[in-house]
This record gives sequence, structure tokens and C-alpha cells, in this order.
Amino acid sequence: MSQGEDRVSASLTVRAPAEVVFDLLADPATHASIDGTGWVCGAVDSEPLTAPGQVFMMDMHHPDHPDGDYRTANRVQVLDRPRAISWHTGYVKDDGTLGFGGWLWRYDLAPAGPGSTEVTLSYDWSAVPEPIRAYLSFPPFPPHHLSRSLAHLAELATAAGLA
Repeated sequence: MSQGEDRVSASLTVRAPAEVVFDLLADPATHASIDGTGWVCGAVDSEPLTAPGQVFMMDMHHPDHPDGDYRTANRVQVLDRPRAISWHTGYVKDDGTLGFGGWLWRYDLAPAGPGSTEVTLSYDWSAVPEPIRAYLSFPPFPPHHLSRSLAHLAELATAAGLA
């Protein structure tokens, strides 16, 4: 696990090929099972992620959120099969447009021997503007949640690789 001024990351070797791991990450329906925070409840959009710019919605819950239950809009930034996938997390504004706060989730995948993949999960908030930093602390979760997410991903990938 590493933490910089505006970024935290964790890595884990997963006993599954990169294609299997990537397919799980590109499927919003698996994100609740991968999530290490317990905040992701489920995918609103079940279509696989196929291109940068694609937006997918997720139902969320956080006890400190003003509404408890809320929805995020996530815009794919990088989709480089099977090496990297990332998205900015935001929300739908009252006027129907999307707003993004400046934080990014990214998974980098690299071969780690026969049938194994080194997965690095990063959470980057370097683009968060000062007005948002004034009322939100970053990262908004303990860094060990990244390691927990990777452990969940490894369980899913191992099972998927055996199927």
C-alpha cells in the first residue's frame, strides 16, 4: 500500500489471467461484490464498459451522506483492455447534466507469471477543487479499503478463472 499527497494505491497478485480480471472490472454488476468500503449497493446500468466516455450509474449507501442512499454517475476515462480501466465518479445535477468532483478510480493490470495478474488499484483526488476539499476529507475511507477491494476482486477472479 502506498499513499501520496493526493493519491493512495494498493497492489495484489491475482491468480487469474488479466482478461478475466479486466472483464470483472468492466462489468458494473460485479462492483458491489468487489467494493471494499461496503458503500456500493448495485449497478443501475448493467451494460459492460466498452469505451472511454461511457457513463454508468451505481446505487450507493453511506451513513454520513445527507440522504443515506444516493446514486453516482461514473464516466470511463481509460479502457485499455486488458491493461487498465479507470473512471471519474460524479453525480447527476438537478438540471440533468453530470458533475464530477475530481476523484478517479483506476485499476492497472500487468502479467505476473502464468495465469496470474498484478493488479494495482489507485484512488486519486488530485483534481478535487478547494471548495470540495473544504467540506470533504480525502481519501473519504481508510486506505485499507483498497486492499480489501483487491482481495474481493481476487476471490471473484479466481472463481471466474476456474469456471
